[in-house]
Amino acid sequence: MYFEAKMSKVQTGQIIEFYSNTCKVLVTNKEYKCQIQGRIDLVVGDLVEIEQKEELDNSQAVVIRRLKRNTALFKAKENIKKAVAANISHIGILVTINPKTNLEFIDKWITIGINSKIQPFIIFNKIDSVPKGAFDEMRKLYKKIHIPSFVISAKYKTNLENLISYLSKQTSIFVGNSGAGKSTLTSSLTGKEILSKSLSNNQGVHTTSISTLYETVNMIKVIDSPGIRDIDINYLTNDQILLGFREIYYLSRKCSFPNCGHDNDKGCAVIDGLKNDEIQQSRYNNFMALKKRIN
Repeated sequence: MYFEAKMSKVQTGQIIEFYSNTCKVLVTNKEYKCQIQGRIDLVVGDLVEIEQKEELDNSQAVVIRRLKRNTALFKAKENIKKAVAANISHIGILVTINPKTNLEFIDKWITIGINSKIQPFIIFNKIDSVPKGAFDEMRKLYKKIHIPSFVISAKYKTNLENLISYLSKQTSIFVGNSGAGKSTLTSSLTGKEILSKSLSNNQGVHTTSISTLYETVNMIKVIDSPGIRDIDINYLTNDQILLGFREIYYLSRKCSFPNCGHDNDKGCAVIDGLKNDEIQQSRYNNFMALKKRIN
């Protein structure tokens, strides 16, 4: 008896879940469980070509190629840089009073975002548990350097309308200290309960390496990736750190000497700008602190 062989079909989709050696790819409205052909560097958010093989069922396929990334977030270990998420348009930095978010954390992520060509913005969260106006001074500080910000309660879904409008048709990733409300905010935006990603077996409970892309009815995409927790600035250069502090960068071009360290150097326009309140003291302090972390 003769059976016509099933023709292989190549389609383009996006990785919405990534494990250590397999992934889930969304093509239009259909999800495929995918194996990975060869040694392709893949992360959640990647656009890929997949092929349905004859020996696989209708919901399975093989990733055969990764398309060019628009953007990516990286982490580095022992001088090896590795992507952790791709095709992100916005980084939302969650800021809370309790637990307290320090300004160096905010400035670090602004610097990472700018150098990754990803728009950083700030989410002042948990307004339900702080006095009115608690975030006003911080918000003024970052408004001066043109960083968008939103004041919300993710838990009670307060003031989410403007944030939803801002994130529409964008792909975002949220960063923040433990307890800042990343999962709560993702749940509020997506309508899905975001649980801690863990597996239990005979050895106990283990955190998994699952990274997930969620999409909402408002055309908002949110990437939740455990790898983001480990990102630092150790792969950036001094010049790249400077780019993360735009007001310092612009003044640095007026320094008398090209190798100015901006630390009481003769003819330093940055120090002059600090004295004249063109640069905020906290921003200058964090700029110097981040430079020290990579040197």
